[in-house]
Amino acid sequence: MPNRSGTPAEVFLVFLRLGLTSFGGPIAHIGYFRDAIVARRRWLDDAAYADLVALAQLLPGPASSQVGLGIGLYRAGYLGALAAWCGFTLPSAVLMIAFGYGILSFASGLEQGVLQGFKIAAVAVVAQAVLAMARSHCRRPKAMAVAAVAAAVTLGLPAVLPGPHSLLMAQLVSILGGALFGWLSLEGAGRGEAVRLATAVSQRAGLVCLVVFAALLLVLPVAAQASGTVTIAVFDAFYRAGALVFGGGHVVLPLLHGGVTEPGWVDAPTFMAGYGAAQAVPGPLFTFAAYLGTVLEAGSTGQGQWPGGWPGGLVALAAIFLGSGLLVIGAMPFWDRLRAARDVRGAMAGINAAVVGLLLAALYDPVITAGVRGPVDAALAAAGLALLMLANLPSWALVAVMAVAGFAVL
Repeated sequence: MPNRSGTPAEVFLVFLRLGLTSFGGPIAHIGYFRDAIVARRRWLDDAAYADLVALAQLLPGPASSQVGLGIGLYRAGYLGALAAWCGFTLPSAVLMIAFGYGILSFASGLEQGVLQGFKIAAVAVVAQAVLAMARSHCRRPKAMAVAAVAAAVTLGLPAVLPGPHSLLMAQLVSILGGALFGWLSLEGAGRGEAVRLATAVSQRAGLVCLVVFAALLLVLPVAAQASGTVTIAVFDAFYRAGALVFGGGHVVLPLLHGGVTEPGWVDAPTFMAGYGAAQAVPGPLFTFAAYLGTVLEAGSTGQGQWPGGWPGGLVALAAIFLGSGLLVIGAMPFWDRLRAARDVRGAMAGINAAVVGLLLAALYDPVITAGVRGPVDAALAAAGLALLMLANLPSWALVAVMAVAGFAVL
């Protein structure tokens, strides 16, 4: 039975460990979260966790961070949500700020080998998550068909209709199609004991968060233009990038690139150097904003002065995550009521099956395509999956094992 009684300190320590060891991008993070929260600590059951993942997929912003916020909110209220975000985000943010100061270098063979080991570990973790979620949500032939179609659409549509937003459109089509098919053809499974995810959030508080989210989208650009203050303009650029991108991860990079290079705040080589560093750190890719805020030079483009350095990195970090935090907290009280309604369960069953398909597609691209370069990598990934499923090895320990293996192979 899920256990929802906890403290912010407990949540912080769990997510700090995840923030230090979760490599591989948002899809891999969802696998790490499931292992730590559902399988090991039983804070949520698989059905409630899948619902939370489905909500994060439907909202713009960094999906894995939104899942973490939801878990922290359920476990220990508003302070739990803040603790989950801090624990998961700060390790990679500190590393990216340090890289902005020129401290870190990722060029040696040792570090490249360790990085390859991280990618191989991500293959095993995501494969385990796909198998576990498929067992829970694709037991019937119709649900299996939904997952298969979602995977095919996610992989095939960007190839047939290439474009900057083709992957986003494929994901949205898959989720909405799964919801429609589930509503028409699937019967949602009974949930047994109702598990409310948003006990700390009233509907009034949720509405306030949603209104603030929309107001900032409207007010920030107007305020930046009216005042000519560069700090507001930079804050708006990061807030908008985090608030309007679906899927998180690498999808945010085009918005960030246009937001900071077109005004001349960061040059392209500096931007790409930070992007390379972001691949080698754990935690959410959105912490790339902390690096950009550290190196950003915008004081001469308007009134006021961007702080730069680590203060600028922290401001940029807060800006890019603010919108998604407001959205997930604002949506959760309404989402909980909808998912509990009998006439919505079929749609939820379809969404959950489609999410399995999205995970399956992501397991192939980019997880396997980036992490498996040949037979040796494939053998290591298979061994890692066996360690997870048969030896019950913790995911963080698998990361360490694969880091050593990656170094040895290179």
